[in-house]
Amino acid sequence: MKKKKFKKEFWYKILTPIMRILFRLYYNPKIINKKIIPKEGPILIVGNHKHIFDQCLTIMATKRPIHYLAKKEYFDGKMSWFFKLVGCIPVNRSIKDQEAKNQALEILEEKGAIGLFPEGTRNKTKDKLLLDFKYGAVSMAKKTKASIIPFAITGDYCFRSKNLRITYGKPMQVTEDLTSANEALYQEIEALLKQNLKKTNRSIEEELNSHIKEK
Repeated sequence: MKKKKFKKEFWYKILTPIMRILFRLYYNPKIINKKIIPKEGPILIVGNHKHIFDQCLTIMATKRPIHYLAKKEYFDGKMSWFFKLVGCIPVNRSIKDQEAKNQALEILEEKGAIGLFPEGTRNKTKDKLLLDFKYGAVSMAKKTKASIIPFAITGDYCFRSKNLRITYGKPMQVTEDLTSANEALYQEIEALLKQNLKKTNRSIEEELNSHIKEK
């Protein structure tokens, strides 16, 4: 099947190169294992969520257009034009939003890339590195035979950060029941988080405190 051309990908390809340059100059992030992201085929890029700019770190890692699922409130504010132009999918978190899921499934079935945060919201707690995962990622991966590319983000979002880091793990396939797959995904991202902290000499307590600071 010939890949369907999504209209929003035109603006994505125009805007994201500029964003990559500005983001790298300001935040100085370290991107680990980005070559592991497949250049073609359906993928779900999935990881922890601590800051509104987390998706920028995945956009920096691949030239593939990534359609992020984003809460619908983002489409009502001053930056709504940006979220629309780069092809984000609005999600109503107050309901089981089947329309948003159908849009994501369509993109995956056409061999595209979806980005999402299985925690469902930003982690602002001081209690745990990861919130409990929702089942959207593993469910869509099983339905479309898409690969899941796990990632973990740690560090501070500040000017010329010394510890902002994203690490990608090996692609995962969902061939088992969703509960087991979701648990395996959780454990993989948790392991990547701890690996990041070890590499940057950052304690779990320091990372948990950053959840409150990041806006």
